[in-house]
Amino acid sequence: MNIENAQVQMRKGILEFCILHIISRGEVYASDMLDELTSARIMVVEGTLYPLLTRLKNSGWLDYKWVESSSGPPRKYYVLTDEGKIFLDAMQATWFELADSVQTIIHRSEELSKTGTSNPN
Repeated sequence: MNIENAQVQMRKGILEFCILHIISRGEVYASDMLDELTSARIMVVEGTLYPLLTRLKNSGWLDYKWVESSSGPPRKYYVLTDEGKIFLDAMQATWFELADSVQTIIHRSEELSKTGTSNPN
């Protein structure tokens, strides 16, 4: 596996969490999600986003409503359901735990590297 593949897999692993966070702020249009994810350097394309949104809706974690647009067809805006808010809270707790665990491992590796020790025990 090359570094680009590893980076893509890492981003995919947190994509659902990021999407739910974006939607948690209020009604959001899919293209606005794409823009934010792109600006945050979490590479995603429509072909990835829309199936994920459908899966999240089918899981009961989000819903949508159609809003008329003055510049074209109606737009679908997504919102979190109450169950989605609970799920996001649980994911957030997991994220903080994982981030702390990874940071602990990185910090320990850096310490060992400075001392020239290779055995983490």
